Order: sequence, then structure tokens, then C-alpha cells
Amino acid sequence: MKDVAARAGVGLKTVSRVVNSEPGVTPDTERRVQEAIEALGFRRNDSARVLRKGRTASIGLVLEDLADPFYGPLSRAVEEVARAHGALLINGSSAEDPEREQELVLALCARRVDGLIVIPAGDDHRYLEPEMKAGIATVFVDRPAGRVDADMVLSDSFGGARAGVAHLVAHGHRRIGFIGDQPRIHTATERLRGYHAAMADAGIPVQDAWVSLGPTDPARVRTAAEAMLTGSEPVTALFAGNNRVTVTVVRVLAECVRRIALVGFDDIELADLLGITVISQDAATVGRTAAEHLFRRLDGAAHAPARVELPTRLIPRGSGEIPPA
Repeated sequence: MKDVAARAGVGLKTVSRVVNSEPGVTPDTERRVQEAIEALGFRRNDSARVLRKGRTASIGLVLEDLADPFYGPLSRAVEEVARAHGALLINGSSAEDPEREQELVLALCARRVDGLIVIPAGDDHRYLEPEMKAGIATVFVDRPAGRVDADMVLSDSFGGARAGVAHLVAHGHRRIGFIGDQPRIHTATERLRGYHAAMADAGIPVQDAWVSLGPTDPARVRTAAEAMLTGSEPVTALFAGNNRVTVTVVRVLAECVRRIALVGFDDIELADLLGITVISQDAATVGRTAAEHLFRRLDGAAHAPARVELPTRLIPRGSGEIPPA
């Protein structure tokens, strides 16, 4: 800063004002300082700035899986809000492992991020209480926090699944299969609950063979789908509990001689071209809403923890409108 000040013929405080975009500098002086900064390759020392202000201008985002298409627009929306607030986004994935989630979250806290947005893998987040009390703002996304009070932003998994299954019922289906994620995951149980509610609304008893929860790897999903599509009373429609399940089910149905109706939770790439009916949740809106809540907390908002539940949307494209064979 001394070198910049000497080259521009100004004081250190003037350089500081220009670097930090503070008022009180004439346009001509600001131009001279910027030219000196450019010529000398000056960069602000953010470590010193953190020590002075107590803020790192960074936030952490802990996702389930960085490769999951759902999290792309969510992460991008968080990054855009962070950038508008002059903050850097650092993200990582828990791989749906509660221990890895805790390790990653605490590593971000140790680096003194100002706030956290967490898609939880575990169901007990009391390990975060000391960090939250120390001032690290935290918002949970997609699934509720476990055993701590915190802001959360969710999609209506129950209502979306109920609407999707009701759509299949309205098109004449009585034997409807449900293939979902692992039962310990909040969204999986909520979507299963929505499935059962829609079937109960229609007065349709659910057979055990029509429901399968578990890992979403293609082999497990394929086995579940093929089991439901064979036998003496095969299902005539399937409800897929998330985007990864939907992709595998589409592949299975492509090999099936019968036309089977399908509704998937989450939109997927090319679903419009393939004619796949989906329950769409707006991942970008989820991410943007969570980030805006986080920065309101960082700006001093002191209201009670909020729970925001965003609506989903049924998009009929053909696969969910196929009548029973």
C-alpha cells in the first residue's frame, strides 16, 4: 500500500478507501490510485482484512453429491447470491455419509467461513451448536436439520409425490409401484408418505411388492423395477422417487414390451424430448432462497429460525398419461 500511495501521490488512507470501495475519493484521485495498483500488481491482503473485520467474506456449501444434476443449478444460485454480497463460495460433497458431512462442515468452520448452507446427510447436528453460537450462520436445505434449531429451505416432497401418484390414478391406474431412495433420507420418506396418501385417497390398498426403497445405484433400481413389472399382477405404472431412479427406470421401460406409465420426482435432462412426466422442484429457487436467508442472518437478522417450504410443479409430457394396458 505504501508503494501504491507513493506512486499515486496520496496517503495510505486514500489507497484503503479506493481498494475497499469507500466514499470520499475524487474521480481523478481514484483513477491515479487504480493506475498505480495496476502498474504495481497490488493485491489486497485478505488475511489482514479478516483479522481487522472478523469476517472472511466466504461461505461453505455442503452438498450430497456434486455430480448430481439437481445440485448444479442450486449451487450456481448460491454462488450468484454470494458474489452479489462480495463473498467466495467453497463447496464439497458428503457422499451421503454423516461422518463425512461432519468432517467437511467442521473443516469449513475451522477455516472461519462466515456461514454454511448444508444439505444434511445425518440426522443429528448438535455438533454444530458451538459453531452456530460462535456466530457462524447456518441454513439447512432440502432436508431438515437434526436436533438443532436452524433456518431450513425445503421443497414440498410430500405434496409433490401425492400429486404425481394422484395423476397416475386419474389416468386409470390401480397398480402403481414406488421406487425411492434410502429410508433414512427425509425426502425419500416424505415422498413415500405422499405415495401412500394418494393411494389411500383413491381407496387403493398398497401391496408390499409395489414399494422399494434403497440405494439409487442402477443395479438396485433395475432389480426393483423388473420385479414390479413381472409376476401374475404386475404394476401398470411407476413413480420414481428422484432423478437418478427415473433415469434407470426409463432404461428398463425402453426394454419392456408393454407400455408402462411413469412419473418421476425431479426433472432430468432431455425429459422434455423423451416425453417424461415429472414433478419438478426449482433447484435454483431453493438455492437462491437459502443463500438470501443466510446473508440476512449475516447482516444481523435475529428472528426465530424459519422453515420455508417451496411448492413443486407437475409437468405432464406423455409418460404419466399412458393408460393401463
